[in-house]
Amino acid sequence: MNEPFVRWDWIWDHMDQVGERLIEHVQLTVIAVVLGLLISLPLGLIAYRYRKSYAPIAGVTGILYTIPSLALLAFLVPFTGFSTTTAEVALVSYTLLILIRNIVSGLDGVPEDVKEAAKGMGYSSRQSLWRIEIPLALPVIAAGIRVATVTTIGLVTVTALIGKGGLGYFILLGIRGLFPTPALLGSVLSVALAIAVDAVLLGGQKLVTPWTRVTAARSEA
Repeated sequence: MNEPFVRWDWIWDHMDQVGERLIEHVQLTVIAVVLGLLISLPLGLIAYRYRKSYAPIAGVTGILYTIPSLALLAFLVPFTGFSTTTAEVALVSYTLLILIRNIVSGLDGVPEDVKEAAKGMGYSSRQSLWRIEIPLALPVIAAGIRVATVTTIGLVTVTALIGKGGLGYFILLGIRGLFPTPALLGSVLSVALAIAVDAVLLGGQKLVTPWTRVTAARSEA
């Protein structure tokens, strides 16, 4: 008698592990995106203010982005071991290019007449940046955060190879044991998590940038 493709009893018996791995997945993602944003914001502002710096910044982060995840993990392990640090260094590396590009693109998209109006109202360059330009660039910056977050959720599964993969643990378990149930469980939950987080971030983006909805409504009218 053939076994069913999905062993629901196995899933039910491992629900405690599902919760633990889901929390680990979320934690790894949040840490990576937050650290990536903390690094990318100053680099993005430097690239925006000093245009000659944009090419080298984008070049270095672009190289990091193109390194295969397995190769990067293998390179890091001799230095930081099979640790959370190894996972986070790799995950943060892949967020930088996305975030920096969106920060610069968002700031570039602020109309020149708005900047001139701010200058005419007596705003200094720094005041204009923080009070006018960054708020207007938020929709593009938030879009970059969404892309970086969803990308990171997918990449976290790869870190299961060093014992830090969150839901990727189940995928690796299923592949190693030729047992489809945990592999399918990890895959489905990872996709569901990415969709749910993207929806939450999109809702947050609309909440902090209400003017974009007004603009969209006017353009449709």
